Amino acid sequence: MENKLKIAVIGLGSRGNSYAESAALLPDDCEIVACADILPDRVKRFGDKYGVAEDMRFSSGEELLEHEKLADVAFICTMDRLHYGHAMAALNRGYHLLLEKPVSPVLSECIEIADLAAKKGLEVIVCHVLRYTNFYRKLKELIDSGIIGDIVCIEAYERVVYWHQAHSFVRGNWSNAERSSPMILQKCCHDMDILYWLVGKKSVAVSSFGSLSHFKASEAPEGATERCDEGCPHYHTCPYSVDKNYLEWGRRGVFTWPIDVVSQVPTMEALEEALRTGPYGRCVYHCDNDVVDHQVVNVLFEDGITANFNMCPFTAEGGRKIVVMGTKGDFEGFVDDSKIIFSPFIDRFSDHSVTYMTEGVEDNFGHGGGDYAIVRDLIALLTGKYDVGYSLTRVGDSIESHVIALAAEESRLAGGKLVRSEDYIKENS
Repeated sequence: MENKLKIAVIGLGSRGNSYAESAALLPDDCEIVACADILPDRVKRFGDKYGVAEDMRFSSGEELLEHEKLADVAFICTMDRLHYGHAMAALNRGYHLLLEKPVSPVLSECIEIADLAAKKGLEVIVCHVLRYTNFYRKLKELIDSGIIGDIVCIEAYERVVYWHQAHSFVRGNWSNAERSSPMILQKCCHDMDILYWLVGKKSVAVSSFGSLSHFKASEAPEGATERCDEGCPHYHTCPYSVDKNYLEWGRRGVFTWPIDVVSQVPTMEALEEALRTGPYGRCVYHCDNDVVDHQVVNVLFEDGITANFNMCPFTAEGGRKIVVMGTKGDFEGFVDDSKIIFSPFIDRFSDHSVTYMTEGVEDNFGHGGGDYAIVRDLIALLTGKYDVGYSLTRVGDSIESHVIALAAEESRLAGGKLVRSEDYIKENS
């Protein structure tokens, strides 16, 4: 392998483009030489943007992977249920992988990918990008320093925010578990991985409650139409109106995420046409979604450590919050504030709290810098040019987050029954 990595990107949607943009920031270390997607216009735009040769542009991941190895590493950014096939084929061709999460909605497939990577001596880094943010890296460093003593419990939540739920999990690609994966896995294996990483111990048992309570036909306002357009009497008042959530941004000249998911062509004409004819123009109460719109997960880790996580989109603003409680103090922080507050158990009548700020240049990139940092760390790992960050999420390590999320979904579907992690692994390996 040459010192300058050659990259093939499979799946040219939002995630594939984000990682490609991050790789483009390191032109001395890597270059994008091949790409694939089932949508020809995506292939053309991506290929033109990154200077990919015409004969290295493919109409699917399968077509690209039929060829002998074309690059050193493949970025696999396709839909959840395609990951297994693409990953196995790429590993058999000799590619290292940057693999979008979740690895697979099927635990046995996750394990097969990890086993094949180990057999081939290849790296598979899973895109748990939260680990790579300055916020969580600092929090992990502080926990490992021992200043809060031993961790006893963690409380965490994600405010998915109302419009993101409507975009991604009602109208969008991850609205239906059979086509994609359960929401607690797709959206929050990030968070399950963070809990596992911070605690440093494996799960013992999981329980969970949640449901789809709002985004369904029975909750539709009277007279709501199948399409979200001027024909609906609620078009100008509904918080999920495409006018407010997509067209207004277009009129302002903003065509970044999530607008670029609706239409990758950054014009009002293209956006309006996509909303007239495509899935993102549907009424949120008349879609084929079946994933939850709120869920809580309780986890028992080794040594009696407990954690609870709450995922809910019924919030005006998005973001994650976490409280880590130890035997000598606690940490509290909102990820979007880039701030961690340490409160030691010293004196009830005095404030001895310390605030750690975690801003950095990486915060200019996606997921608080995580998208860029994971690409940088992968390049560091494969080229040896830089020090590798301690956040690396190899696929074998990533499996624990999938066990927690999938066990949580089994528990939820069974009304909150306790699912022991060991039993879940045995039954689903």
